[in-house]
Amino acid sequence: MEIACLDLEGVLVPEIWIEFAERTGIEELRATTRDVSDYDVLMKQRLALLAQHGFKISDIHSVIRELKPLPGAVEFVDWLRERYQVVILSDTFYEFSSPLMAQLGWPTLLCHRLEVDAEGAVIDYHLRQENPKGSAVQALQGLHYRVIAAGDSYNDIAMLQEADAGILFHAPEHVTAEFPEFPSVQTYEALQAEFTQASDFLRL
Repeated sequence: MEIACLDLEGVLVPEIWIEFAERTGIEELRATTRDVSDYDVLMKQRLALLAQHGFKISDIHSVIRELKPLPGAVEFVDWLRERYQVVILSDTFYEFSSPLMAQLGWPTLLCHRLEVDAEGAVIDYHLRQENPKGSAVQALQGLHYRVIAAGDSYNDIAMLQEADAGILFHAPEHVTAEFPEFPSVQTYEALQAEFTQASDFLRL
């Protein structure tokens, strides 16, 4: 059997931190894993900015509740479900994800957790495990699944490298230039074609 592993933000839904940056006007919050390869550096920067400006998790929730999946994303996930098991491997947080997962039909999500104090301030974050995406792919392969993965950022590269087939989707030019070993596509139709080509599962 084959499993499709997908990143979430930038692949199926908008980048949450970019949307929050646009609402708040804090330009530094626009940085994502497309820009910063070290996730710990990125998250510490985000947490410091939230504390500096006094934003609470409720402020982020108010933005997330208005977000919609990217055009065509729901149909793409439905297409995948007919052909593969589907797992979302994301560096988002369970405290953010419910409104977006509901719109995507509640696919399986493996991500991280935030630490929030009694006043609603986000004070820390906790990874699900080290090398979370690459380790998840290895674990699925250990269960004798073949993994086809798609992502758009530096934090997806370990997932793509461990997968039996890896695909860059909506990736910026500097990421595709740095990792030319992965096919790079920009539309869900092209991504479907890459999944089909990478699959070795025969269907009736």
